[in-house]
This record gives sequence, structure tokens and C-alpha cells, in this order.
Amino acid sequence: MNLFSRSSLLRRPEPRTEEPIAAPTAAGAAVLPDPRLAALTGEWMIDPAHSRIGFSVRHAMVTTVRGAFLEYESRLYFDGRRPERSRADISLSTASVDTGVEQRDAHLTGRDFLDAGRHPRMTFASTAVQLVGKDVYRMTGDLTIRGMTGPVVLDLTYIGYVTDPFGYERVGFDGTTTINRSDWGLTYNARLAEGGAMVSERLRLQFDIAAIRTPSAD
Repeated sequence: MNLFSRSSLLRRPEPRTEEPIAAPTAAGAAVLPDPRLAALTGEWMIDPAHSRIGFSVRHAMVTTVRGAFLEYESRLYFDGRRPERSRADISLSTASVDTGVEQRDAHLTGRDFLDAGRHPRMTFASTAVQLVGKDVYRMTGDLTIRGMTGPVVLDLTYIGYVTDPFGYERVGFDGTTTINRSDWGLTYNARLAEGGAMVSERLRLQFDIAAIRTPSAD
């Protein structure tokens, strides 16, 4: 997998003449890719300094705990003309989880939850991408936690594209999905005296992505 490097040189891809394929919506009407996104086709990777891969979960039924993974590697391919050819691979360090409370982080990385000692990586690998709205993509993929793999569906919204003052090409996406943590073996819990669980089974994953173009090989 590629690692983010601020010394990467950026190149724009040559315009393609291939015609875009319309993606059907749930109502049956075709959604055509924005032709301006064709210029973004190519390899990208997440810029950790300007991105957040986080989660939130209901705690004690009255509040929400939020956290993020601080260390990860990524390899992305975006096809602006044919979105179904896009793909993403992300590998996160489970030991890098951060909720702002050291004792809680130690519990999350221990055997009750992520078990970072035996399972140091948590991964996502896309299996399909579909354009479902003007700026919305639906990415299906395999999520692996604690050695267990299951499917997830991630809705991603295209935010925009810029070339920053240093010459780097950047593209932004926001995405979210909700999973049942017990499907990945994260079954630890404690019961409350008033009834209900200390930690909700439902876990929301959030992706606030700023990706930077990687240089072409030629």
C-alpha cells in the first residue's frame, strides 16, 4: 500500500475520449457522471493531516462517545467517467484509536474490543462502486475486524476539488455507514441497573476524506 508523502510530484491525466456509462437510480432514472470529474481519474491516497476516519457509539444510553484512528495507509483509484471502476483499500492501525481518554483507549485496544496485540490491523477493501446521485457514490466493500470479514455499504458524497498553494491536487469526500459491532466479534458489554446496555450494538463509522493525487509512473 502507498504511504502518504508530501514530496510527491503531481501530474494531471490526459483527457479520455471514452463515453461515460449512466448509472441507474433506485427509481430507474439514469444518473450520468459529471463530465468535469473525468479529469480526476487516477490514483489518490488519503492525506492523514487533513482527514478523519472516526466512529461514534451510544454510551450508557444517554451520551455518545466519539473517537478516531490516527494511523492508516490507503490506496484509492477514482474514475470520474466510469465510477464503477473506482476502488479503495484502507488499512488502519487498531492501536492508534483515540477517544481523548487514555483509560478508555486502553480498554478499546485490549481483548474486550479490538485486541490490537493479536489483530494490529483493521481493513476495508471495496468490491463495488455505484453512482446513485449527482454527487453521491455508494461503495460496497469488505470490512475486516479481529480477523472477521463482513460486507458494509458506504455512502460517499463528493465535496470538491482544488489545487492547493503547494501544487498538490486534492479531492474531498464525506462518507458514513452504520454497523452492528457484534457481527465482527465485538460483543463485550455491561448491563445497566435501569436496563439496557452500557455500549450500543450500533456503531457509526465516519469518513471525512481529503485525498491527494499520487504521481503517475511514467
